[in-house]
Amino acid sequence: MVLKLTGSLLVTCSCGALGLWKAGQWKDHLGLLEQLRKMIVLLRSEILYAHTPLGEALGHVGRKSDGVLAGLFMAVEERILKQEGELFYMIWREEVERRKKEMLLSDRERQELIGFGEHLGYLDLEMQGHTIAIYLEQLEMSIRFYREHEREQSRLYASLGIMGGLFLSIMMC
Repeated sequence: MVLKLTGSLLVTCSCGALGLWKAGQWKDHLGLLEQLRKMIVLLRSEILYAHTPLGEALGHVGRKSDGVLAGLFMAVEERILKQEGELFYMIWREEVERRKKEMLLSDRERQELIGFGEHLGYLDLEMQGHTIAIYLEQLEMSIRFYREHEREQSRLYASLGIMGGLFLSIMMC
């Protein structure tokens, strides 16, 4: 009897912890999107106002940040500086795809990030400004969605984890 009770308690706690972990992922995703927005704003400033070449601008922004996105920006800068004749768009796509598991972006968000790189770098400053503005609008929509649903999703994941654990505990007994 004690063994069953201990097992039930462990299953319930484990499932509850899984729900809390999933809720934490939601918050981490929101944090990543907010960090990306900040980095894109910094990139816009570097390109449009400081007239910094794209490779250097990516490096400056990457060094001012941390995490997987900083690594993305600095890796793209490094590959641009090597000047192996690769197109910026291909470098950007490869580096984004290389980090897709680490970035916690949805497929749609990852495709938007790749699309952002497609139109960056070879256009004049005005068009690059428009490209950045459009991407920032897309980011704002995603951030707004995650903020609006953060509380309810966190509760849902935590509740489902605990309820699922209780259900499994009852089924085991």
